[in-house]
Amino acid sequence: MALSDPLGDMLTRIRNALQRNKSTVSTPASKLRARVLDVLKDEGYIRGYTTTDFGNGKSEFEIELKYYEGGPVIREIARVSKPGRRVYVSAKTIPHVSNGLGISVLSTPKGVMADHSAREHNVGGEVLCRVV
Repeated sequence: MALSDPLGDMLTRIRNALQRNKSTVSTPASKLRARVLDVLKDEGYIRGYTTTDFGNGKSEFEIELKYYEGGPVIREIARVSKPGRRVYVSAKTIPHVSNGLGISVLSTPKGVMADHSAREHNVGGEVLCRVV
């Protein structure tokens, strides 16, 4: 089945698994999804992820979700830039999420990175998602 928004599908799977208090969730693999998961791991929102190859060109990520004192670390995860409406920001207009308590994940010319890294590198780009 072809998805029009594969990244949105991954974020929805994570959101649904967190609501059900699951320890892991699986999603089809892609380079963009891997880069976003790398940012989430570096920022401490997930424990990590592993790749499973099925041999016929298909692979899957098994994402280990993170909980703290019985509650999920990710309180809110939302797609910002969608296929129907892309959202781009310059380096000077990158939004602060919850006064700095959350992050925005951006796709920049220097790769996929968190908002504070994009400000540090002075690059803008497409705002992929927001995590609190």
